[in-house]
Amino acid sequence: MARGQQKIQSQQKANEKAAKAKKQQGHSASEQKKAAMAALVHVCAVCKSQMPDPKTYKQHFENKHPKNPLPADLQDVAA
Repeated sequence: MARGQQKIQSQQKANEKAAKAKKQQGHSASEQKKAAMAALVHVCAVCKSQMPDPKTYKQHFENKHPKNPLPADLQDVAA
């Protein structure tokens, strides 16, 4: 009856492995990418780059597009 005991142990090991995989499922790379993309709310009017906050957007605009006039929504942002 040794095979019966091995079968039970194998099933328990497989169940533990499946539970561990299910627990880590929320931390997948695709989930992290979706969360990161949701945080990028500001879009550059010139090059369409995405930034997470207005301060970063203003720094980007001043460094990458110095010849273009600053957009009205960035006039009062402190850099």
